[in-house]
Amino acid sequence: MRTSKMTYHSTLRFAEQKDLQDPLRHFRDEFLFPQHEGEPCIYFCGNSLGLQPKGARGALEEELEQWQTEGVEGWFRGKRPWLPYHEYLAEPLAGVVGALPEEVIVMNTLTVNLHLLMVSFYRPTRERFKIIMEAGAFPSDQYAVESQVRFHGFDPATAIVEVQPRPGEELLRTEDILETVEKHGAETALILFGGINYYTGQFYDLEAIAKAGHSVGAVVGVDLAHAAGNVPLRLHDWGVDFAVWCSYKYMNAGPGGPGGAFIHERHHHNPDLPRLAGWWGYKESDRFQMTKGFVPEAGAAGWQISTAQIFNFAIHRISLQHFAEAGMPALREKSIALTGYLEFLINQLNEEGHQFNILTPPDPEARGCQLSFLTDENGRALFDYLSDNGVICDWREPNVIRIAPAPLYNTFEEVHRFAELLRGV
Repeated sequence: MRTSKMTYHSTLRFAEQKDLQDPLRHFRDEFLFPQHEGEPCIYFCGNSLGLQPKGARGALEEELEQWQTEGVEGWFRGKRPWLPYHEYLAEPLAGVVGALPEEVIVMNTLTVNLHLLMVSFYRPTRERFKIIMEAGAFPSDQYAVESQVRFHGFDPATAIVEVQPRPGEELLRTEDILETVEKHGAETALILFGGINYYTGQFYDLEAIAKAGHSVGAVVGVDLAHAAGNVPLRLHDWGVDFAVWCSYKYMNAGPGGPGGAFIHERHHHNPDLPRLAGWWGYKESDRFQMTKGFVPEAGAAGWQISTAQIFNFAIHRISLQHFAEAGMPALREKSIALTGYLEFLINQLNEEGHQFNILTPPDPEARGCQLSFLTDENGRALFDYLSDNGVICDWREPNVIRIAPAPLYNTFEEVHRFAELLRGV
């Protein structure tokens, strides 16, 4: 049987052989796993919170040592002065999201960044005021968009256009998204889509959406919370105007890890583009002159407001080193194979009489490493059964279990063990 252009077998030996052949297998040793009965859990929840890199503790201790020995001078002295800390993250992060280093910035948190960039890029007029987004977007996006619309004096009922799946379907069709853009184009100020839908795991065609949005004169932004560090992105080449993301999911930067933002270089020198300013976004070479009149730092760094969160940045730096070493192409190749193996085994269980209805698109190009499957009225009991047997995954109301085998630290053998647990239901 073939899935995702790869031949799979259901034997444990096959899974073990795939792990032996995995060129990324050594990265697993760089992470700390929660334990179940003295053994590592099967951790399939990187789509909610990634595992702790072993280097995180040392990175924090290094900055604590700098604080202890240098005090306030740590901003300017030491092994890694704090003042330009965001610059240490820019190049590896740009490789993750497909951007120029000057187009990305680590700052704040995801929804804060979304609000900040909507200040710059959602500029509604009486004629153009609508925002097009996917129905069922993560609630924080829904709330942010609704509040921004109200802030500008518009009614969310008429200003927000949600693209719905067709009756009887769970996924969005790209042609329906593009048709909606064309239909409302003359009245649309902003198109804001998730990269990957948190619930279904669907990876949207961001390049096509950006092209369609720009063709009708709209600005295009994306929320990459479930896409950054998961799937290959080419934000610069796709021409997306702005993007935001978090770092605590696939990028393993820890709970409350810093957010990130992308602003395409074509907007960097637009003096008419408004923004909410703060001292940390001021031109760095003159920041300590303390003069009136905001002069932004060049590039995405000019959207900074507050002092960098050094301890959070330190963990993020360690996590990004793994991505730089592994490379997104290799991670994507393993991700497709690993998720394809999970899909193969679940489909095989269904052929045996089980009923695990996979919600996520079957096309590997239309998904990341997450598979969501619908459950029946016993779904919560199934989730609890998995938890009791050492599987950490994710339950989403009303009836979806999300499984995310992350290529940096998960294995084919773990996928096989998970399928065997499902077989025992």
